[in-house]
Amino acid sequence: MQSKSEANGTAVTEFILLGLVETPELRPTLFVLFLFAYLVTVGGNVSILAAILVEPKLHTPMYFFLGNLSVLDVGCITVTIPSVLSRLLSHKRTVPYEACLTQIFFFHLLVGVDCFLLTAMAYDRFLAICRPLTYSTCMSQVVQRILVAMSWACAFSNALTHTGAISTLNFCGPNVINHFYCDLPQLFQLSCSSTQLNELLLFAVGFIMAGTPMALIVNSYAHVAAAVLRIHSVEGRKKAFSTCGSHLTVVVIFYGSGIFNYMRLGSVKLSDKDKAVGIFNTVINPMLNPIIYSLRNADVQGALWRVLMGRRTVA
Repeated sequence: MQSKSEANGTAVTEFILLGLVETPELRPTLFVLFLFAYLVTVGGNVSILAAILVEPKLHTPMYFFLGNLSVLDVGCITVTIPSVLSRLLSHKRTVPYEACLTQIFFFHLLVGVDCFLLTAMAYDRFLAICRPLTYSTCMSQVVQRILVAMSWACAFSNALTHTGAISTLNFCGPNVINHFYCDLPQLFQLSCSSTQLNELLLFAVGFIMAGTPMALIVNSYAHVAAAVLRIHSVEGRKKAFSTCGSHLTVVVIFYGSGIFNYMRLGSVKLSDKDKAVGIFNTVINPMLNPIIYSLRNADVQGALWRVLMGRRTVA
């Protein structure tokens, strides 16, 4: 373990990430799996983004938000997986203190934007189904851009708050993290100083960042469900529900894994189960999103096929 100057208040200058497996023989297999997941995620999300850009049918608010979500998914997996792949190749498990905090900042920035974008998409579905006459006004291009800008601003404040707060903690050993990337719960366990305020901050800000969006999403879909049930045509109901099914699936997976990871601090000792949740947060979620949205949407499937075939639709 290395040391910093005492004026810095931190004795540890690097952390050791144990990774997913201890057995050296399993590392090549793990490298192939993670590389495959990374390439599929980037390729899938870039394809969705390309389809939205070239297909006039998809130039709507819902797909504007979905395009932004695809960019975030690529960013989210890029913050963590390339460094994991590098460590698997080099067998080097150390990560500098500053790099660890940088990873935490960008991870929470991108996940935070995800929270608000999913809320904006639920609001879009509410307006489209429950307020169709005012939809074009309430969800104009200006409104869409404002919602995205506000999402980034709020998420930036959240990420900066947590990164600033954890940088005030002292780390004097041990410096071993039983995980494959840096995150707040794991660093809390290693701190030599009290993390009570940090944990309270995580709960309080988490309630704002996750609780409020979840409440808005539930409220939006409660109104959507009531409106859809009033539709007499079975075909009409199916069409209305199909436009919301993909989004709801992504919401459940995203918030389910997030709540398990951050809302149980102090209840149990962090263990290998957290690695599984970490895989969901950093790999599975970004990889599933393009699959979920394309499987249930004929317009997206058609646009993806035309992108792959190099064809363009005339507007």
